Amino acid sequence: MNKLNENKQDGFSLIEILVALLIIGLLTSIVAINVLPSQDIARVEKTKADIAVLQNALEMYRLESFNYPSSDIGLKALLKSKDNNQKNMSRGYIRRLPQDPWGNDYKYIYPGEKNNYDIYSTGADGEDGGEGLNADIGNWDDSEIN
Repeated sequence: MNKLNENKQDGFSLIEILVALLIIGLLTSIVAINVLPSQDIARVEKTKADIAVLQNALEMYRLESFNYPSSDIGLKALLKSKDNNQKNMSRGYIRRLPQDPWGNDYKYIYPGEKNNYDIYSTGADGEDGGEGLNADIGNWDDSEIN
């Protein structure tokens, strides 16, 4: 046997490793460019779906109580009440109050400024107003939710 063949080790060359890393980097950037905007759209759509669920629960509450809950009580009125006072009893219209996709509580105003009542999320920045992803999303945004 030839001594040169005995000392040869199998493995990847530095150029092969760099080419593989370059390809992985390109694929990662392509995926990130295509997926990240979809995540933002999904958050907005989830917010709209949550608001629709809260609106349905508020309508059920109004049918039984003949009025919407005050702003002071807020959306907590939709949860099952443990109060023994029959006047304030609630059978529970939702299991728990959801948070918006950015981790903030939904806001509720009755009487509303834009509708009978307003339910809204303050968007990505968590503050009233804003533009783009920071814009408020409420039951006034889309005819499907109203």
